[in-house]
This record gives sequence, C-alpha cells and structure tokens, in this order.
Amino acid sequence: MQTPKVLVVGAGFGGIAAAIELRAHGIRDVTIVDAADDIGGTWLHNTYPGAACDVPSHLYSYSFAQRTDWTRLCSPQPEILAYLHGVAREYGVADLVQTGVRIVSAVRERTEEPWTVTAEDGRTWHPDVLIVATGQLNRPITPDIPGIERFAGHAFHSARWDHGHDLRGRRVAVIGTGASAVQFVPEIAPEVAHLDVFQRSGNWFLPRRNRTFPRWWRAAIRHVPGLQRWRRRFITEYCEMLTVLIRHPRTFGRLGRLYSTLFMRLQLRDPELRAKVWPDYTFGCKRILFSSHWLPALRRDNVELHTERVTEIVPDGVRTADGVLHEADTIIWGTGFAATEFMFPMEIVGPGGRRMDDAWADGAHAYLGMTVPGFPSLFVLYGPNTNTSGGSIIRYLETQVRHVRQALVETQRRGASAVEVRADVERAYDAEVQAAFPGTAWTRCDSWYRDDTGRVVTNWPGYMRDYDARVERLAPEDYVFHG
Repeated sequence: MQTPKVLVVGAGFGGIAAAIELRAHGIRDVTIVDAADDIGGTWLHNTYPGAACDVPSHLYSYSFAQRTDWTRLCSPQPEILAYLHGVAREYGVADLVQTGVRIVSAVRERTEEPWTVTAEDGRTWHPDVLIVATGQLNRPITPDIPGIERFAGHAFHSARWDHGHDLRGRRVAVIGTGASAVQFVPEIAPEVAHLDVFQRSGNWFLPRRNRTFPRWWRAAIRHVPGLQRWRRRFITEYCEMLTVLIRHPRTFGRLGRLYSTLFMRLQLRDPELRAKVWPDYTFGCKRILFSSHWLPALRRDNVELHTERVTEIVPDGVRTADGVLHEADTIIWGTGFAATEFMFPMEIVGPGGRRMDDAWADGAHAYLGMTVPGFPSLFVLYGPNTNTSGGSIIRYLETQVRHVRQALVETQRRGASAVEVRADVERAYDAEVQAAFPGTAWTRCDSWYRDDTGRVVTNWPGYMRDYDARVERLAPEDYVFHG
C-alpha cells in the first residue's frame, strides 16, 4: 500500500488526535467527518448549565498540547471546547473536518479494495483506512416510558439542551440522576418554581469544589519550571488510586466507601432524605460522582426527590408507581447515553458480508479495544473495554492513535493492502480482559458499563499505565498484513 487514504469519523478528542498523529508521521491524506456542525464531539453537544469535566484539566488534555492558563481544577465546557478548537488550528487539522456528515454505512466487499463509506445524504468516500472515533457517549437515550408523545409541555435531553426555553418560574421534572444531572440540577434549582427529581438509584459521591484558581497559582504554573509536569503526574497518581478502590472492593474499596459515607452524611443531615439518596450497591460499581453541590441542592424547599418508578408520562406531567401525578410543564431527560453500542447504528460490513452487529451479537469486543477480526484496516477509538473509571480518556486516545499509526506504517513498509488482527489473538485478548473483572466492584451491580448479558463492555479492568504498556508498541505478529 502506498501512502493510505484515511477517513476519520468523529471530530472530538479522538478524531483530532488521530489526524494530528498520522499527519505528523507522513500520512497526509486524512479526512475527518462529523455529523455535527462543528468540531467538539461530546463537548460541542453537552452545553447544559454547569457542564464541566470531572477529570482535572491538567490531565484532561493532550500531553503534547499542555496549557498553563486553565482557570479551574476541572474546566467548564466552553473552556474545553475552546481548547480543542485551538489545538486543531495549532496543528493544522481544523481544515480537514467536513461537518454535517452523518455516516450510515461502511462496506468493504474485498480485502484488497478500499472501504465504501456512505453518508445519509448519499455522499461517499473510498478510504483505505477507516477510523471510527465516535466514542461511547455520543448517542443520548430516552427511556421507553408510555405516554411520552402525549406530554403537553416541553421536553429535551440534557445532551441537547434547549437554551431558548426559559426555565424561570416553571415546574420542571428531571428524570435521571447521573453525572449530567448532578451538574445541571444545582444550577437550575434556584431559578425554577418547583423541581421534581426522579431517581432510579443513588450515587456514591466524593467532594469537588471547583473554584477558580487564584492568581498566584496560575502565575506559578506559568513560570515555575516543572510545576505543570509535577501537577499532571500528581493528578495521574490520584486517578489511579480511584481504580485501586474499584479493583479491590473488599479492602481499599471499603476505605473509599468510608470517606464517601462521611462526606455524604455531613452534607445531608435529614435522615429521611438521606435514606432516599443512599446507594444500595458496592462503592465503585457504578460511576463515582464528584460534587459538593448536588446533595445541598436536594435540600432546597422547591426541590423534591422521588424514588418511585416513573410509570407514565401524561399531558400534565409525570406519574409514578404509587399513582401520584407530579405536575410539570418541562421534562429534562438526564438519562445518559447508549454507551455499549459504540458506532451503532452505523452499519459496518467487512469482506464476505461479515457484519459488525453479528460479530458483536454476544457483546462488543476488540483487540486492544480497537480492531476486530474480519474488518481489515478498521480501527475504533474509545472502543470496547477502553473506558476509564478513574482517569483521563484522552491519555487512552493518545496511546491508541500511536498504535494505529504504527500499524499503518508497518502496513506501508510491507507493501500490504490492509492490516487485520488475527482472530486467535483477539479471542485470547478478550478472554484475558474479561477474566480480570471478577472480584472487582464493576461486576457487583447493573450499570451502563455492562450490556444486557452482564458482560462489562465499556471499561478497562486495569490502570492507565497498564493500558499504555499493552498498547505502546505494535506487535506485528498479532496481525495479518493482506496482499
């Protein structure tokens, strides 16, 4: 294969990182497409009040594009989006992005031929290499509750926030209490007339006071040699400690639970409300949330927490299993994303008519989270078992794009037409990853980390440094180089 033609689907952190890495190593024919109208991915869509990352900015940023001007420990959405735009311009990849392109299918009929990638509007691309960088948190989901279509008020998902809808003085129902709701509820509670929050299960919380950095600290970060590097390293080790708590629920995890318990009890003195919010599962089984404002928001006079199951949406509001109608003129869905579906509903078909939905019928899996047997020169970024419960996905993405670049360079060196992971290698790897989950907190409840069969399909079972070590260097013997 001569210099390959590469198509990247997704213009978030993964897609931008891939383009920068490939072009820096001589692979110049790179096109990025995205269904949205701009660069940004998750940080373009999630603009709800209070939207921010819960990973400190010195780690939630590219290692090769560090900034010393972060205003807070965990940056708000506009700052993260501006950072990604700035990096894309700085490294000359912003102009590679074609927006408003929703890919519906990718077909490779023969191994030695390129992919045919088709958009919803009929446009096609024929890349030698397809990189899917749509991530795990790109498709908002709304639960299938009877009566949704009959609601007489206004409803929207938190990931598609309607900024034109004024919430002041309204009766608002928030359904879902995950990471997004934990950020936006404290922001909107003071301005609405009444807020009903419907919770399916409680969360374990750790404190986060995301104050603006003082001027002296920002000056020190800019001018003290090595301080920025030390700061990033310190945050990395702190995040790795969160994974220690999850991997060892009977020992270290109990210390994490104790800390969380003390924090939550101090924030909620009302025993009745405390009983409602208290999680009934192992610490770390679901995403640990960082907030010092969520629990106090639930204490407000105009906020009411409900733990009864939502059974029906009626024109005037929300009905729960106890038969009570909770009147509302606005419903906000804080119900998360289809995290276990990855690039679906995009149709992926490899040589011989092999379909990705068939290959993943028993749960998503991929070698190193990136490649699947039967799909030559197809790479997935932030794919199966590459999510982190205690770290920065950007670190994973950087490692992944370096691995993809090594695979393409090796393919060129051999004069091959495509590269594909060996089936036996991928099977062994998947068995190894799944064997690492028993005994950890991840397997002790149902969560968005697991599919319908109970298989953990989103998360990496180890530490960031473990993934780095596993993915850092391409092992050519693990792959088949066609042609």
